[in-house]
Amino acid sequence: MPNRPRSPAIAAKRDMRTSLFKQWALGSLIGVGAIWAGSEIFADGHEVITESHGFNEFGELKYGPDFEHLEYVNPNAPLGGEISVATTGTFDSMNPYATLSGTPGALSSSVWETLMTVTSDEVGSVYCLLCETMEYPEDKSWLILNMRDNIRFSDGTEMTAEDVKFTIELLLEQGTPSAAGSIRAMVNDIEVLEDNALKITFNDDAPIRGRFSQMGIFPVMSKAWFEETGARLDEASLEVSPGSGEYMVRSIDVGRSIIYERNPDFWGKDLPINVGRGNYDTIRIEYFADSSAAFEAFKAGDYTFRQESSSINWATAYDFPAIDNGWVVREELSDGTLPGATGFMFNLDREQLADRRVRRAIGLVYNFTWTNENLQYGLFQQRESFWENDRLKAVGLPEGRELEILESLRDKLPEEIFTQDALLPHISGTRPLDRGNLRSALVLMEGAGWSTSDDGLLRDADGNTLDIEFLETRQSFDRIINPYIENLKRLGVNVTYNRVDPSQYQARRQAKDYDMIFGVYTNGLQEGRGFSQRYGCDEKDDIFNPAAYCSEAIDIIGDLLPEADSYDEMAALIRAADRIMRYDYFVVPVWYLGRNWAAYYDFYEYPENLPEFGLGHLDYWWVNQDKYNDLVAAGAFQ
Repeated sequence: MPNRPRSPAIAAKRDMRTSLFKQWALGSLIGVGAIWAGSEIFADGHEVITESHGFNEFGELKYGPDFEHLEYVNPNAPLGGEISVATTGTFDSMNPYATLSGTPGALSSSVWETLMTVTSDEVGSVYCLLCETMEYPEDKSWLILNMRDNIRFSDGTEMTAEDVKFTIELLLEQGTPSAAGSIRAMVNDIEVLEDNALKITFNDDAPIRGRFSQMGIFPVMSKAWFEETGARLDEASLEVSPGSGEYMVRSIDVGRSIIYERNPDFWGKDLPINVGRGNYDTIRIEYFADSSAAFEAFKAGDYTFRQESSSINWATAYDFPAIDNGWVVREELSDGTLPGATGFMFNLDREQLADRRVRRAIGLVYNFTWTNENLQYGLFQQRESFWENDRLKAVGLPEGRELEILESLRDKLPEEIFTQDALLPHISGTRPLDRGNLRSALVLMEGAGWSTSDDGLLRDADGNTLDIEFLETRQSFDRIINPYIENLKRLGVNVTYNRVDPSQYQARRQAKDYDMIFGVYTNGLQEGRGFSQRYGCDEKDDIFNPAAYCSEAIDIIGDLLPEADSYDEMAALIRAADRIMRYDYFVVPVWYLGRNWAAYYDFYEYPENLPEFGLGHLDYWWVNQDKYNDLVAAGAFQ
């Protein structure tokens, strides 16, 4: 292809590699978040260009351009061995982007690297991974990514900027609606420049904040492979394009197991961002029909690392021989990540659940206190907020900037938003059904037009019962859900608990063919465009919006978030959103842990200074081969 005009910064970088233009300097801050950056002002009037190895929307990058390794890794961690983990359900595809035509295998997206990456010890920073540096003007109207020269896909072919452009255009054409919509809203043009660089020009009306981080999360795939095979990104397949990541697929046993192996020719093994990471020779994923079968397999040593999620298991089941023999370690490790907004999700597309009073009544008969003390051994805390974090969660009455935001939306909000404290989960007593809450729930139902008939069922004016199906797939969840189902029946709801196999559950969840499920919204400590992809009206049918939630006020906040020019402004917007969403009550909030429950055979080791935002067992832990050999000799594994 013919050479294209380059920015002066690009030309200087390529022609004067040893010049002062390449020197990084602390304090050369050009634009928000661009620290540790090189810059140049050109006499012919060209705009100021910032060149950096990373970017932070609101603050400073923790790691400078010359860092040797991340602070929380062991740079001398030995390489070798295997980590094996379990999951439940099944899979029939290794294409994670064909979510409507197949069930992708665990970690299937890990074979592809992204343009940029994040760390586990800071919020909001992205660092170049496939790019070597990034360049941009003060107004952030475009972004140039200077690709590294030595990147290879797992089939040995070279990655170039052409592969980056191809992948972005492929996602735009065949990617999930949320991915395609994100690109379409941001990108005006993609241009491959000489010397293996890519220039992305943004739409004028695209929010400035989030432009770089959103582009940085996209994977890069092989253009040559897609052209040769004719494969499509929106079709389920067990054959996927070669990736450039540290691990590649070794073997697949459909529905049973997946083994990933380290690429011996991995191009990026010596990058500072990768030092001390990816320490295993293989990562094995074992599939089981249910969590009970998975736990029995762990006890027998069929897999070796288990991140426990069941309170009854954690409290009562770790008394098997491998524990008694000292072969298995059981630890509680800190977890500073934002807990998922889990709970019983209402499908707001269902007519019988459209009235908020009905949803509140249904929520009132869930008893967290009794459930936690009697079924979960008092191990959990009750979740209050969609952002269970002191900086982001709404508290008390709105004030300050949060109040100003809500005032601007007053005509779209109920008065209670301004006059009442942020809605908290109801308080329940120590009996399975709190009678006070039951009475309150019946009052709400009466106000919504539902009256208790002689048979104990709630009926509307036409005599129709309030029919609700609760859909679930995990047998282990029965003990949590069944008491709630009984309370709903006492309320008069004609409720059905339908536990289906994982394949049916996946299909029905994708089609939103349910009244209620136990689900989660995954939020972040820094929010931008992704907020609208989870909660926006345009995305209410997306799989990432399990409640099909839609609010005009929330849509406006979603439009404002990418324009926030400080972390405080972003946090005020999120507190306002949290207050509105808690009032709208489309999720019955349940519990969160705030810790990691980890059980593993005693041959894994981890750094002393684990980071705040990650357990990292698949990332920066490692195998002590001598300990493993001792366990083998002792007969720990069948």
